[in-house]
Amino acid sequence: MDFYWILITFVFGFGLKQIGLPPMIGYLIAGFAMNAYGLTPISNLETFANLGITLLLFTIGLKVRIKDITDTVVLGGSILPILLITLIVTAGTTALGVISAINLFDVNWKTAALIGFALSFSSTVCVAKMLEETGELKTRHGKVSIGILVIQDFAAVIFLVAALGVLPSIWALSLILLLPLKPYLGRLLEKSGHGELLPLVGFCLAFGGYELFYAFNLKGDLGALLVGMLLSSNAKSNELYKSLMHFKDIFLIGFFLSIGFTALPTLETLSLALALTILIPIKFGIFFFILVKLKLRARTSFLTAMALMNFSEFGLIVAKICVDKAWLNSDWLVAIAMAVTLSFVISSFVFKHAHLYFSRYKDTLLKFESAETVNNTCPNMPTSAEVLVIGMGRVGSGSYDALAHQIGDKVWGIDADSDRIEKHKIHHRNVALADAEDIEFWQQVNLAQVKLVMIALPALADMKNVIAQLKLSHYQGRIAAISQYADEGEILLKAGADTVFNYHKEIGAGFAKESMNLLGTVEADKVAAYS
Repeated sequence: MDFYWILITFVFGFGLKQIGLPPMIGYLIAGFAMNAYGLTPISNLETFANLGITLLLFTIGLKVRIKDITDTVVLGGSILPILLITLIVTAGTTALGVISAINLFDVNWKTAALIGFALSFSSTVCVAKMLEETGELKTRHGKVSIGILVIQDFAAVIFLVAALGVLPSIWALSLILLLPLKPYLGRLLEKSGHGELLPLVGFCLAFGGYELFYAFNLKGDLGALLVGMLLSSNAKSNELYKSLMHFKDIFLIGFFLSIGFTALPTLETLSLALALTILIPIKFGIFFFILVKLKLRARTSFLTAMALMNFSEFGLIVAKICVDKAWLNSDWLVAIAMAVTLSFVISSFVFKHAHLYFSRYKDTLLKFESAETVNNTCPNMPTSAEVLVIGMGRVGSGSYDALAHQIGDKVWGIDADSDRIEKHKIHHRNVALADAEDIEFWQQVNLAQVKLVMIALPALADMKNVIAQLKLSHYQGRIAAISQYADEGEILLKAGADTVFNYHKEIGAGFAKESMNLLGTVEADKVAAYS
């Protein structure tokens, strides 16, 4: 029977990918389809789901710094939307209960407030997956989104303590001792090498953090997140992240399948779920207007709001607590489960095109920007650049160094990761902090003097977006890109790249070229020996 589960999951995931939608939507549909067909969940499905969520939060922690969650924008962007959305849902549900005879709305204002509170949260799993797939975890809007989700996780812990009456152990205060362990944990990573020991130590740290927090009556997933944050500044954090990525993705399939087994909808609960999805654009608007009022750029606010407008699986936890305590009709749990699923589908589809949406409606959106906003898309504009290298990771840095040796200051590197930019400045490279998917950035660059743009980003979607923004900005120069796979190269050529270099093929060619120099050296030595 396990084979059929794998087959059905693959078929739905594969099918959705073929029509340009994220496979995770297929996994959600597969869960509901198997539930409707009468299949019972496999015994270890919940275990797989929990493993996936724990690894996800640990890997998010590897990308998050303390400063990312103490930002006033993050704090305000977390607390104010929770309050506003809770208030709106409370008022709307209570009003419907008064003016309608629908039994589902026969709830008091306290229960309505709990529903609003549950729906005010955004899905850590869904948002992190979207940002990861588009390579935007380290961008400004990516950091703000993850920071807000972390604060929401803290709020969830406080709620669960209050609702379930389970206070953290007094020994939880001893968790502060994890801070002095930070250098030792980093050394453990370094001593683990590059093979199978590295992901294994990642598993130990992720699940060890979970079990430690759980033992003190705290949310275990929060422990995995915080242990990951302790390692975020370590030199091997990125390698550890990559080594765990595929494990996490496989386990997370269990999470998406499990949502489909929450409950099956009736016509009444499906109607309620569709009604709840009206809150999605309202939620987007609340996040957008609060963030721009907190003096965040319109583009950053727009993309952050796009990412956070979905509902969270935390809503299912709150609804279940309310049902268990007889505060809420059980149909609400089904409706919220459906609404969460629909919000995943909508936000995944919409966020995929978020950059193009902003480019299309930029003039309107900029009108909402606060007058005090410092709208500097690039604090260090590459004024002398003739060649721009987009993405200053290992491949981009290598390309930059090779070009700088030949053309000097005419080559500049562009990256959206502020930490990476600071490291390159230490090595005196000409670099600029900017998001190459931001059309405002390209409108400020003197594209007339730029002859070549080299795109060295890890995600195919990112590279396609950069090419699209260059075309919208009427760039007339040449575009080069890299790809790991031949089919991705063809996609980039169709998108507008002039040439695409296969990552693995070029490494082989470069290795052969450098090695041939050794043959020249050997021949020269022989001539010198006989002369």
